[in-house]
Amino acid sequence: MMRTPNLAYVGSVAAAILVLASLPFWASQAVVFVAGVALTSALFALSWNLLFGYTGIASFGHAAFFSIGAYFTALMLRQSPETSFLLVLAGAILLAAVAGLVLGYLILPRLTGVHFAILTLAVAEVLHLSISASRFLGADDGISGIPRPTLRLGVFALPLQSHTAYYLFTLVVCVLFTGALWWLCHGPVGRVLKAIRQDPERSAFVGIHVTRYRVLAFTISAAMASLAGALTAPWTQIVSPEVAFWMNSAQPMLNSLLGGTSAFFGPVIGSLVVAVLNYQTRTLLGVSELVVGGILLGVVLLAPGGIASLARRRPKANAGTLHSAAADCAPAIDAGGKV
Repeated sequence: MMRTPNLAYVGSVAAAILVLASLPFWASQAVVFVAGVALTSALFALSWNLLFGYTGIASFGHAAFFSIGAYFTALMLRQSPETSFLLVLAGAILLAAVAGLVLGYLILPRLTGVHFAILTLAVAEVLHLSISASRFLGADDGISGIPRPTLRLGVFALPLQSHTAYYLFTLVVCVLFTGALWWLCHGPVGRVLKAIRQDPERSAFVGIHVTRYRVLAFTISAAMASLAGALTAPWTQIVSPEVAFWMNSAQPMLNSLLGGTSAFFGPVIGSLVVAVLNYQTRTLLGVSELVVGGILLGVVLLAPGGIASLARRRPKANAGTLHSAAADCAPAIDAGGKV
C-alpha cells in the first residue's frame, strides 16, 4: 500500500517548485542558467539513486546514458529541426532504455557489487573514446550551436527558443518525471527494490525474481539519465565528449551522497547545494574547487546520512521492508514461485 505524504512534506515540495518557477521573473539570466543545469543534474542524480539507494547497485558509468540522450537530441535538433521535440525526447528515452535493458540482461545475472560498477565504468569510457574519435559527432569539439526547439502539439506551437520558455519547459518535465519516479519508489515496486537491496537471497526465497527487478531498475534509471542529457543539450546548446567522461558519472554520485541516498529527494537537495556552491565560488579563481571540496567534506562529516537526514525524522520500523515487499508481491507470484 502506497504511503500518503504528510502536508508539511507536500507543502515544502510545492514551495520549492514555486520558487524555481518564479526565478526567470526576478533573477538574472546567469542564475536561471545555473538553476536549469541544477534541474537536469537533479534528474540525473535521481536516476542514479534509483539503483544505489533503492536497489543496492552502484553504477560508475552512468554518464554513458546521459551522453546518449545529449548527443541524440543534439543531432536531431541540428539535422531534423522539424521533428516534434516530444518525439525527440521519447526517442532519447527509448534508445537509452534499450541500451540499459540489453546491458542489464548481459551483466546483472553474472556480476553485481564492485565488479558491476567497474564494468559500467569501462563501458562509459569506451563510449567516451568512441565519441572523441567520431567525426560525425564532432570528435573532441563536440556539437555546438544546438538550436532550442519549438514544441508542437497538434495545431498549436510553443516556441522554446527564449531562456524563460525553455527553462519552464525543463522544470515541468523534471517535475513530472520526478513525480512518476516518486510514485514508483513508494509503491509495490519500490518496496521490492528495497527488499532486494536489504537481502537479495531472502528476497529470492520469498518468490521475488531478483535479477528481473534489478534489470527493470537499471532500464528505468538509464532512461531517466538519458532524459536528463536530452534536456541539457538544448539548454547549454553544446555537447562534447566530456558528457560521457567518468567525471560526469561521478557528479550524480556526489549529489546523491551529499543530499542523502536514503531520502527520495536527497539527490535533488545535493544537486541544488552543489549548484549554489559552484555559483557562489565562481570568482575564487584557483581555489574554487578547494573551497567547495572543504564545505562538502564538512557537510559529510557532520551529516554522514546526507543533508536530508538533518531535517528528516526517522520513522520507527514497522513489520520490516522485506515482509512488506512480500505482502505486496504475494498476489503477483505465479505458480512457479516467481514474481
